Amino acid sequence: MPRNHYHDTIAFRLVEILRRFNEGQALEPGALAQEFGVHERTIRRDLNERLSFLGLEKKEDRYTLPHIRLGTFTLQDIQRFASLAGLQGMAPKLSTEFLRDLLDDSMQGALLVRPPSREDLQGREYEFDQLKQAIEAQCIVSFEYSKPDGTRKMVEVAPYKMVLQDSSAWYLQATDAGQIKSYAFSRLSRLLVQPTTFTPDPAITAYLLREDSIWLNVNKTEVVLKVAPPAASYFQRRQLIGGQKVDKVLEDGGLILSGLIAHPNQILPVVRYWLPHIHIISPKKLQTELEAQLRAYLGD
Repeated sequence: MPRNHYHDTIAFRLVEILRRFNEGQALEPGALAQEFGVHERTIRRDLNERLSFLGLEKKEDRYTLPHIRLGTFTLQDIQRFASLAGLQGMAPKLSTEFLRDLLDDSMQGALLVRPPSREDLQGREYEFDQLKQAIEAQCIVSFEYSKPDGTRKMVEVAPYKMVLQDSSAWYLQATDAGQIKSYAFSRLSRLLVQPTTFTPDPAITAYLLREDSIWLNVNKTEVVLKVAPPAASYFQRRQLIGGQKVDKVLEDGGLILSGLIAHPNQILPVVRYWLPHIHIISPKKLQTELEAQLRAYLGD
């Protein structure tokens, strides 16, 4: 079953289903599974568990919103739900009662979900759709890419998928001469879809489905961190680095953490944010690089 890359996140899938229900559409699990590129069991879980608060009606395997609720969800309601759609674990319990309260304007003084800041893609819808179609048609694309240091270069890649990272920015995941890379959509221009097609590598497709970061590297590096007590609780509540696990709780309440990274920039910003309450135990060269950056910043 071909995977629809545009609907690759649970948030997009659930919000789109909610929008269609709100418009009075009758939806079939099999057709939705094919459209969104997921197993039918996933769609049935969406309808029977994740969207159970809607009180859906079922007839001959077609689900509809109760007539009395048609059109009752405003754009703000759907946006509010979008902020929470894929965030299991970010609320005490995503129960039916919790979601109903979240979508109830009278509760907004008590419950408020602040959406992350998002990049503005207005005016670039055509380019975004071009990339989506190129991925689906398995066409090579070329574009000019602006690096963070201001330099620009033309690249030609095989596009695999578009990924919405942290609900705030889109990245193109592609291969350049066989090497897997991520490109920020906001930094690419002069997009051209080539007539040349490519055959996706099943191993790369599987790897991208497993990844939880835009930092792509098959050969990852293990990092070990020592976190002081003032910051320990934050790391215990959230996964702040890839593959994060607590290896040891220290007597003073601090932590020894480990994780896997594909690029130094995946860990250094986290460490800088939590200074002076965090230290890189290994690899030592990362701690050395961090200290050099700090000295340069301070003018030493």
